[in-house]
Amino acid sequence: MKHVPVLLHEIIDGLNLKDGDIFLDGTLGSAGHTLAVAERFGDSVEIIGIDRDEEALKRSEERLRTFNHSAYLKLSSFRNLDEVLQGLGVKEVNAILLDLGISSEQIDDSGRGFTFKKDEPLSMSMEKNPKGVTAKEILNHWDEDTLEIILRGFGEERFSRRIAKSIVDYREIKPFETTFDLLEAVDAALPASVKNRGYQKINPATKTFQALRIAVNEELASLEEGLDKAFNSLGDKGRLAAISFHSLEDRIVKNFMRDLAKSGQGKLITKKPITPSDEEVDTNPRSRSAKLRIIEKNAIQN
Repeated sequence: MKHVPVLLHEIIDGLNLKDGDIFLDGTLGSAGHTLAVAERFGDSVEIIGIDRDEEALKRSEERLRTFNHSAYLKLSSFRNLDEVLQGLGVKEVNAILLDLGISSEQIDDSGRGFTFKKDEPLSMSMEKNPKGVTAKEILNHWDEDTLEIILRGFGEERFSRRIAKSIVDYREIKPFETTFDLLEAVDAALPASVKNRGYQKINPATKTFQALRIAVNEELASLEEGLDKAFNSLGDKGRLAAISFHSLEDRIVKNFMRDLAKSGQGKLITKKPITPSDEEVDTNPRSRSAKLRIIEKNAIQN
């Protein structure tokens, strides 16, 4: 499935970019939002793109060429955006976007185990060549109590204890290798009442997959660190926009921006999160859980 950027017009308007500005996309992905910036402003806005996924960077570079835009793209995590800017000699930027979702291309085509619709190796890493732990290693080696904590804390899974036990039971028979192995273990843990309701809109394994992906990529720790570095990298009246897709992310973003507003360091552009319209959800169902929050950095008073 082709990736469709969520809340595209709301993002472009909310960033409040002007000619001569510097825009940093900290989660470049398939460059959907950045392409819209390039299309509207051309080379009058300098673009810096960061992503952990080497394949995503290559796709984005090709797409940006269609606009003859000389964007600077860097293989890195947004938690290291301060180092990226320092390496470029950039002291501050005017707008930063953090889109915390996974692109449709990563879900459908990466072959890293992000989807339960295909039988793929259990990596779940945003990186093509993972430097850290993979989902396979977690499932095969972490103890039951730790698995339960991950499922409950990162997936908000109400059957976390049952699923953790099922994972341990499963690996005693054979090791986890692919996503279908994990689906089998989750299915074995679910009570009959849940199975009888069918999969409906959300697959019962969704929260387990989410929890493992968050653990593998250290997503919440990266978000906390990245938000702080992003805000500190803004110039006066610069704006930070973040799109979250589940309650754990949104809670971190909400509290971070609220605390900055209370301390007088920033002004909330979105008092409440902006969510997709019914029309957008109809055309792009993966946008249904998106929440956009924006904060503007207050000018420092001398």
